Amino acid sequence: MNNLSFDPPVTDLLLIDIETVPQYQNYDSLPDNWKPLWIDKISKTVPENISLPESYLQKAGILAEFGKVICISTGYFSYNEKKELILRLKTISGHDEKELLSRFSELTDRFYKHNNNFQFVGHNIREFDIPYICRRMLINNLPLPSYMKLHGAKPWEVRMLDTLHWWRFGDYKNYISLHLLASVLNVPTSKTDMDGSMVQEVYYKDNNLPRIVEYCQRDVVVVANVLLRFKNQPLLSQADITVVP
Repeated sequence: MNNLSFDPPVTDLLLIDIETVPQYQNYDSLPDNWKPLWIDKISKTVPENISLPESYLQKAGILAEFGKVICISTGYFSYNEKKELILRLKTISGHDEKELLSRFSELTDRFYKHNNNFQFVGHNIREFDIPYICRRMLINNLPLPSYMKLHGAKPWEVRMLDTLHWWRFGDYKNYISLHLLASVLNVPTSKTDMDGSMVQEVYYKDNNLPRIVEYCQRDVVVVANVLLRFKNQPLLSQADITVVP
């Protein structure tokens, strides 16, 4: 891990974005013994005028103790025969979270064996995506790969780059959404037919996981182009992007 770079070549990067939903569709469906645990979890962070059902719909999907992963999209850069940069997308999705996470672990293991200097990259993955995956892997009784054993890791041992942190430039009070960051950098945005707030409705009410997969993949493309803007390189065109099975 000491070989990790703060500005590695793009071919060392595995881009990642996840989509999550509450484990149960609504608060009333939550098992009775879990309702007090929910109240305890959100009691200090949710305004008093918000009801428990409302708070569950707003927060359960983003809390690893009460949510689950339904989609993980990844991307990796390579060069074609013309020495042009291209991006390949690979998505793992499904209703069985344990199987999904197992397949993700297999994918990242293969990437690690191919390039043990690889680093995850994404937007706000330090505070959300990677910790969420780690927690859900433990909850599902899955072993953490060595490169995801982050508890107690020193900052320079953490295998990830975060475009949110890059944009901060040391200003740790600053927060910016991926949509806003893409907009200010003149990068095409992923917010077309849906945004993150719609994921659980599309999942539970519309039963449309493929639509969520497409949205998640678009976010990975946005992160890829934001990264290229940081490196002052040309943006990817649609012809430069391939979805692999």
